[in-house]
Amino acid sequence: MFEILAEKLNAVFRLLGSRGKLTEKDIDEAMRQVRLALLEADVNFKVVKDFTGRVKERSIGKEVMESLTPGQQIVKIVNEELIKTLGDGASSKLAAVSQPPAVIMMVGLQGSGKTTTAAKLALLLKHSGHKPMLVAADNRRPAAIEQLVTLGKQLDVPVFAEDPKTSSKDICVHAMSHAKKIAATHVIVDTAGRLHIDEELMAELEQVKKVLKPHEVLLVVDAMTGQDAVRVAEEFHAKVDVTGLVMTKMDGDARGGAALSIRWVSGVPIKFIGVGEKVEALEPFYPDRLASRILGMGDVLTFIEKAEKTLDEKKALELQKKIKKSAFTLEDLLEQLKAIKKMGPIGQLAEMLPGMNKISSQLPEGAQEAQMKKVEAIIQSMTPQERANPSIIGGGRRKRIARGSGTHTHDINQLLNQFAQMQKIMKMGMGGKLPKNMMGMFK
Repeated sequence: MFEILAEKLNAVFRLLGSRGKLTEKDIDEAMRQVRLALLEADVNFKVVKDFTGRVKERSIGKEVMESLTPGQQIVKIVNEELIKTLGDGASSKLAAVSQPPAVIMMVGLQGSGKTTTAAKLALLLKHSGHKPMLVAADNRRPAAIEQLVTLGKQLDVPVFAEDPKTSSKDICVHAMSHAKKIAATHVIVDTAGRLHIDEELMAELEQVKKVLKPHEVLLVVDAMTGQDAVRVAEEFHAKVDVTGLVMTKMDGDARGGAALSIRWVSGVPIKFIGVGEKVEALEPFYPDRLASRILGMGDVLTFIEKAEKTLDEKKALELQKKIKKSAFTLEDLLEQLKAIKKMGPIGQLAEMLPGMNKISSQLPEGAQEAQMKKVEAIIQSMTPQERANPSIIGGGRRKRIARGSGTHTHDINQLLNQFAQMQKIMKMGMGGKLPKNMMGMFK
């Protein structure tokens, strides 16, 4: 989502890094480029003005002007100010409740992904050891009730639903009684939405809020709508006192300005971000991690968290031993590719690794996943002996593998050459650094 912005900001930082000591004129020009990059990314102009003003004020101090590495100092300042803009110190945690159930009221316009997000949040809470219950209180749209019931069955999460003719207020009263009976720890209520904000919608939400007395009112906003999302957040907050935001479709090709503006303009913290259509694709929001992604510095912590959820610890230790003994085979590579696919789209994972986002952004959309499938097909077309010892793969074997995998011999040659390079790097000891062309395997 922030590929273009990250690319432009990094171009400014590279230019600053190529110079010795900086003058005020250099900083003015750099801030002009940063301002243009942010405006092109659809960041609110007031936020841009305030942000660049803060960065410039800090950049013309002795800390930068007299530094031997002024470019690095400015990157540090931009990173800190980005975190501040995104909500420094804001917690993504839901409100703690002494007497369960905790009530979470989901609000938003139609099309923002509110119903799906309610289910995603339920799954996130379930994985954390809680017992959530979903409430289908959007009686305006029978399809929304059916959707929530279906999602609840898929996730094995209880859903409270009644006849759509029942008022949303009564549905909520009955739902709270049921939640206590089943000892639910969290009640997530999917409320009615509209195509646009109107008085009738707000009056209904205020009524529901009085009945529920929610601990959290989470507004779901579509990041693809740009600055409209900021306006929607302001209006909802003014009417129903929103406690947190959920930004959906953060994996889309929008310019990202809403995410950078919404916290600063509305004053409401972002608590979660939706990063895909799958029910697992909801993440707690961390300002420092998103700032790192924007600056191309990666997000290793989120990467590790994803890995811990999906990768087998025993297999990971075995793999580590193999790498240390230089015994890593194509069979091991195949296993790792399958494990990576479970973690999510390769493009999103690349964004989390320092320096990899630039390489990933140069590839056509979906190219990484397509190439991973090709690599899997090639390895699966090999015999166990060939996977264990690729050096035995001569011309005849390469032709047979190409036919079996629906590829060409030059694809086999490319994979074997890159795998040989990987093995050399492992023998030398990588020190955690990936070579520039390591992503060539996914080109």
